Amino acid sequence: MRYLLLVILFAVSLTSQAQPMYLKQKTPPPAVLLLPDSTTKWNLKAKLDKNKPLFLIFFSPDCDHCKHETEEIIKNIDKFKGIQIVMATTMPFDAMKKFAEKYKLEQHGITVGRDIAYVIPPYYEMKSLPYLAFYDKNKVLISTFEGSLAIPTILKTFGR
Repeated sequence: MRYLLLVILFAVSLTSQAQPMYLKQKTPPPAVLLLPDSTTKWNLKAKLDKNKPLFLIFFSPDCDHCKHETEEIIKNIDKFKGIQIVMATTMPFDAMKKFAEKYKLEQHGITVGRDIAYVIPPYYEMKSLPYLAFYDKNKVLISTFEGSLAIPTILKTFGR
């Protein structure tokens, strides 16, 4: 019994020290996004632009902070040239599609899709939205942030 208790305590201590997956791997999650055309499945890791930093935004179409962040990005889209922007959600497809149409995301060069296997939230251990993940041109994690950020702060994260 004493031995079993020691084993359990050891196992608990190991799991409490475990890092989230995004900190272990330092790469974008292995997610597949269903695009607004409802037929294209977009493999996030395979489809990322080579030699471009990645700005990954996890959002909910009904989140006011997510709407505001999107509006600010669209207003300043010219400042994001050379940065690939991908927006993902797990919310219903129709809500995601309406959001994409409202903000004309495709016209602004932003890829948006539904995380069909619910990979992204547990990968980052998200607690609030929007969730922002920043990767350099080699797709190595720079940092993450939960909540809205001002455009100058976002750009500074990418060294601009």
